[in-house]
Amino acid sequence: MKFRRSERLIDMTNYLMDHPKELVPLTYFAEKYGSAKSSISEDLGIIKETFEQRGIGILQTVPGAAGGVKFHVHASDEEAKELIKELVEIMESPERLLPGGYLYMNDILGDPSIVKRVGRVIASAYAGPAIDFVMTVATKGIPIAYAVAGLLNVPVVIVRRDPKVTEGSTVSINYVSGSSKRIQTMVLSKRSLPQGSRVLIVDDFMKAGGTVNGMVNMLEEFNARVAGIAVLVESENIEERLIDDYLSLVRLSDVDVKDRKITVSEGNYFSRK
Repeated sequence: MKFRRSERLIDMTNYLMDHPKELVPLTYFAEKYGSAKSSISEDLGIIKETFEQRGIGILQTVPGAAGGVKFHVHASDEEAKELIKELVEIMESPERLLPGGYLYMNDILGDPSIVKRVGRVIASAYAGPAIDFVMTVATKGIPIAYAVAGLLNVPVVIVRRDPKVTEGSTVSINYVSGSSKRIQTMVLSKRSLPQGSRVLIVDDFMKAGGTVNGMVNMLEEFNARVAGIAVLVESENIEERLIDDYLSLVRLSDVDVKDRKITVSEGNYFSRK
């Protein structure tokens, strides 16, 4: 079946965006559409230019007989600023206050459109480094971890508080919670991570960084390497931060329960990405 150029462009764009960071040989498209490689190259040139102009992503050309093209997600600074500004406005609503000074976040983490945009912005910051897995702990950060992993085209590894019989034998470590100073436990299946894996840690909220630091220690048990740490929200007023090198989108500066005022600002995304 012969495809028209307009049909090829739509289908190729869809395929590339569904397979980020995957090397796709030109021969794959040439055989799929029954077209010459020269025509495919011209099509890819159009897609590459459009991606870059619209801030969709970057189309990398890999030369050589075994070469091809790779799509890398890219969020522009304007896109990131718009998202962060929106998150700040949403989180400053006094209606989010819960007893004890906690904030209600379920609606944000349950909104597919917001989570997808958060995933794009974080994945864009780590589109360059080689990453094998995205890791998170079994809490509300799971949606964000999957959004990021989908755009980096890597599996998600979930650290749990308690072992599950369906995960087989596990590795268990104790860690100290940064905020409460309590000793807690986290476990991970031995089959989850191959030795030497490069892992991006993603979480929804970080206070002193005890949970994130626990995941860092867990990676050491697997001889795995931390490729980066990214959180949606960080708490600013912390006496001792256990994690120094991380990326955050939003910073929670203060929660005034009496006056029902929440102070939120831009995180360190633009200075750390």
